[in-house]
Amino acid sequence: MAGFLYAWTWFVIAKPASIATVVTGLVRILGTFPVFSFFSVNIVSAPFAVTWGQVFAIAAAVLISLLNYLGVKKAGEFQLVFTLLKVAIILGIVVVCFSRIGNAPGRGWSNFTGTFAGANGGVAGFMAALVAALWAYDGWNDLNMVAGEVKRPERNIPIALIAGVATVGVLYILVNAGVQYVLPANAIAASPRPASDAVALVMGRMGASIVSAGMALSMLVTLNGTIMSGARVPFAVARDRYFFRALAEVHPRFHTPSVAIAAQAVLSILLLLLGGNFRQLFSLAIFAEWLFYMIAGSTIFVFRWRDPQAARPYRMWGYPFVPALFIAVAAALLCYTFKNDWPNSGYGVLVILAGVPVFAYFSFLRRKKSNSS
Repeated sequence: MAGFLYAWTWFVIAKPASIATVVTGLVRILGTFPVFSFFSVNIVSAPFAVTWGQVFAIAAAVLISLLNYLGVKKAGEFQLVFTLLKVAIILGIVVVCFSRIGNAPGRGWSNFTGTFAGANGGVAGFMAALVAALWAYDGWNDLNMVAGEVKRPERNIPIALIAGVATVGVLYILVNAGVQYVLPANAIAASPRPASDAVALVMGRMGASIVSAGMALSMLVTLNGTIMSGARVPFAVARDRYFFRALAEVHPRFHTPSVAIAAQAVLSILLLLLGGNFRQLFSLAIFAEWLFYMIAGSTIFVFRWRDPQAARPYRMWGYPFVPALFIAVAAALLCYTFKNDWPNSGYGVLVILAGVPVFAYFSFLRRKKSNSS
């Protein structure tokens, strides 16, 4: 049941919310360009309002879902080429921020000692900031979802995960340091697009427009990886006959989990139509995902005790302290997230619990079919 509830949560909440968050952010970035100023205009107002921005977000989700529908090789090539371009843009932002180009006022290391009067201090404030930071790093485990399509997974997955997270960490810290070198804390807190504003101070509006375009491209790359990995989970559950059989179908021509990709897109579209701002969507995704990251991390103690002689192709460095520390930090994060964003977190818990009767139903059908055969 625990395994099913993870897959259920991933399929119903985590990945649709992640997709909706990314395309909402994409619309927010593109909305800064005058040509896209119509994004805030309603197409219809009844029975509920739908803006052009929501329609564009839905179109982006459908387009990238279609790319993944047509083949993992096409999606993988898209991911590789545009990830390299994305990294180049990020490094460009860092170089511009730390360079001597332009005459940006207030630029310097003194900005790192600045404060923002409206910030929440203490552990609660740190945890609130951590949720947003974890959203930036989220996707670190997505490669596991396509492990069945990776050559020599016992060697290549750990290398890719470690190298990937380390690279993202370095880039994320560098770009934040570059922005803070140019902008004081108050300006960063007040800006919805700090990187664009920092480059604008150094290079003018044209530089900021280039950064915004790069951020939009970055979000498309993120969206592609999210959709590619997300559909593999309901596919695997359905293949084991614990979910709707159609979700286990592989397209005869494109060899992709086509129905699972389409269903994931539909759920994302529903979230986009229901509305919700960027922060609400990523808070919902992070709470749901980290609850199961914590539970999954705890299973290493269960398996080590239950199967002491089992083959172990992977080593757990620092066992038992490293997994115990991971579980403790995840638990603290979940407590603060639930307390500070209880409506979204509460909805997440209700949807997770709704998976219990679904599991019971499909388990019954599975047993019934096994007994009859």
